[in-house]
Amino acid sequence: MEPILLASTSPRRQEILRTLNIPFSVFAPDYNEPVVEGIPPSELAELHAIKKVESVMRIHLQFSAPWILGADTLICLDDKVFGKPKDRDEAKEMLELFSGATHQVITAVCLFDASTKYTSTKTSISTVTFMNLDSEQIDNYLDTGEWQGVAGGYKIQGLASCFISKICGSYSGIVGLPIHELYAILREHGYVFRL
Repeated sequence: MEPILLASTSPRRQEILRTLNIPFSVFAPDYNEPVVEGIPPSELAELHAIKKVESVMRIHLQFSAPWILGADTLICLDDKVFGKPKDRDEAKEMLELFSGATHQVITAVCLFDASTKYTSTKTSISTVTFMNLDSEQIDNYLDTGEWQGVAGGYKIQGLASCFISKICGSYSGIVGLPIHELYAILREHGYVFRL
């Protein structure tokens, strides 16, 4: 299989590619993920994924990167988008809102094919239901530091899994890279994928 340039430094996305035996290298995109008002969350995640790929494309035009893959994950509750918390207080606010509620996890993937100059996207939308959390549970979780650098301030594959009573949709999409959508987009581009 040809190597893919992953426009993300997310360890979770890297782990998923390793699990699928897809060769890849990592390049940090030069793109901040602004919350843009008036855009539906699924379109915003798609926009972020595209912009991450484009930022890497600009840098790598002089190199031969046959494939560039980007992804973006957003959390959405009651039409409000939650990205990565800027500090502990914001992470606490997020977890308090998620307590006893069901929110959406939206992950968009974008793939650029250098041979055809074609870019396409696919989006995974899943739901996550949290049990009711008290302030001690939230504070204990925040003490772990898992909330840092992740959308919504929690990692489903970490200790926060203790709080989750139900998920519906793609577990890998909630982690940060939906395998079904990734497989579909690679096949769409003719990427030779060996299972």
